[in-house]
Amino acid sequence: MVSSIAVLSDVHGVLPVLDAVLAEPDVARADRIVVTGDHAAGPMPVEVLDRLVSLGDRAVLVRGNADRELVAVARGGTSEHPESLWAGRQLRPDQVALLDALPHPVRLDVDGFGPVVFCHGTPRDDGEVVLVDTRLERWAEVFADLGDEVRTVVCGHTHMPFVRLVDRRLVVNSGSIGMPYGRPGGSWALLRDGQVSLRHTSIDVDAVVAEVVRRSAYGRRAEWADEYVRARHSDAAAVQAFGPRDGR
Repeated sequence: MVSSIAVLSDVHGVLPVLDAVLAEPDVARADRIVVTGDHAAGPMPVEVLDRLVSLGDRAVLVRGNADRELVAVARGGTSEHPESLWAGRQLRPDQVALLDALPHPVRLDVDGFGPVVFCHGTPRDDGEVVLVDTRLERWAEVFADLGDEVRTVVCGHTHMPFVRLVDRRLVVNSGSIGMPYGRPGGSWALLRDGQVSLRHTSIDVDAVVAEVVRRSAYGRRAEWADEYVRARHSDAAAVQAFGPRDGR
């Protein structure tokens, strides 16, 4: 039984923000750090994966849809996302093998919560979209294969943090580390003592953009960092974009 878990998601290859969140005292003290997918599809893929691996057994990495895409690119495939096309070609063979072997979903027993399922999109599909205002009928479909003993589900994918009840089952989205919508910085969550708290780590935005530009070799790194590190896209725009994909 694990006493406390820090949940991170959607790092997307942005090492400076990942490091800022990992330095948070409650993250440093957590028994486990669960990262719910989309680890490396961004400007610093090799460095981010090395950092996550350096955490050892404390880190539990869950597969995301972008992780599958990077593996496909690394093995000769293509992508409609320029950063993924570039990032997949940077990975070392051991990193490709790591991403290819990631599980989805992951189930852990957490003190105060019981069995918790950690996923990227939904427990049944790492690319499936659910939002804070997704209709209950859709949630019922998404959770149809979960046992009644699972009363907490933690997901990522949509880059927007929320906590809500879905017919007595607690659903948590920790938000995004590397590509936040709504406000810059790293969003994460803490599960401890039967309580969920959504957290946010502020950053020096200009300094992080400058570091990404200095350290990355991605050709469009300046444009990418300006768009995503600065959170140019609002949460409202993101909900409008994702909405049609949640079956509404």
